Amino acid sequence: MKIAFLTSGGIAPCLSASIGRLTQNYLKDYPDAEIIGYLNGYKGLLLGKSIPFPKELAKNTDKFYQFGGSPIGNSRVKLTNIDDCIKKEYIKRGENPLEVAANQLVKDSVTILHTIGGDDTNTTAADLSNYLQKNNYNLTVVGLPKTIDNDVFPITQTLGAWTAAEQGAIFFENIVNENTTSDRQLIIHEIMGRHSGWLTAATTFEYRKRLHAINFIPEIGIIKEKWDVHSVFLPEEKINFKKECERLNKIMDQYDSVNVFLSEGAGMDIIINETEKAGETVLRDAFGHVRLDELNAGKWFAKKLGKALNANKILVQKSGYFGRSAKANKEDLELIFQMADHAVASAIAGNSGVIGWDENNNNILSCIDFNRIKGGKAFDITQDWYINMMNEIKNI
Repeated sequence: MKIAFLTSGGIAPCLSASIGRLTQNYLKDYPDAEIIGYLNGYKGLLLGKSIPFPKELAKNTDKFYQFGGSPIGNSRVKLTNIDDCIKKEYIKRGENPLEVAANQLVKDSVTILHTIGGDDTNTTAADLSNYLQKNNYNLTVVGLPKTIDNDVFPITQTLGAWTAAEQGAIFFENIVNENTTSDRQLIIHEIMGRHSGWLTAATTFEYRKRLHAINFIPEIGIIKEKWDVHSVFLPEEKINFKKECERLNKIMDQYDSVNVFLSEGAGMDIIINETEKAGETVLRDAFGHVRLDELNAGKWFAKKLGKALNANKILVQKSGYFGRSAKANKEDLELIFQMADHAVASAIAGNSGVIGWDENNNNILSCIDFNRIKGGKAFDITQDWYINMMNEIKNI
């Protein structure tokens, strides 16, 4: 039995820990198994670059839990995007990336492949698995769902998201103190989340929970209301810009500052439309996704809100890389262990799919068919905890 690991897409706080737990399970229960890791995701698979996992790691797998990022590296590669693979020199002209990847797995005698990534990573794994089956090669592919956006359908909770929310809250605990550097200050905390506002909502919740533990000094104006979150913008909610600015102006007048938590996907259609009308190009990645760093929602909202609130100073800070590069917290580690254990059991049984709590199957931990995995799952803004939080924020 030969097992290969592959991590792909953006990093998340679960990757190193997932590799560690999978390694521990295999080396403990199947000591004769060989393990390799393809370097930098599908790029390494296409180029035939991998590293062996020595048996001695069985004694040290807990060390993986100390680190964020991926010990074997990541990349964004879509095996069905032939032109992109040629452009990046991962394959030669005339080659099929799926065939190249499949041949490398056959050459390496891999019998189990574990992919750790989001919907793009795992749907690409599905393409590869289907290709191999059609060509009579027996390979079991079992994915783990990684994304800090928590937006993979039909999975209840993806790995790394809880840690990213906690880290985003810690990040803003420092940034918010910038409200003392100027009068009429606007601080925008831009948070990752292309189609889903889950991470922004969860980060707001975690930050406000931490806020309750702080002892403020109202005698000299250091009050909770000034350090609180005053507005939250999500992709799932329509923006009544005029009405929100009227409310925020009252907060600015009273507390001399406004703190906004902004999902980077909020108002994306409006921003894309304005960008293209101005004759500028909207850049996209290999999967066709808009490159949100270049689109810069924070800058767009800063300009609009800053003018409307007559702000004297505007600060836009992004917590995405800070949050997604952290090591997994206690809650995520518990998820990782459960999912990784189930992934190994599924792989040994020869069942391919993605591991997760299935929303359409009573939230049972399952090996979900690749064909049911889709990205872009919207955050449910009708949940009680979110409604209660937003009511509190609107009543500041």
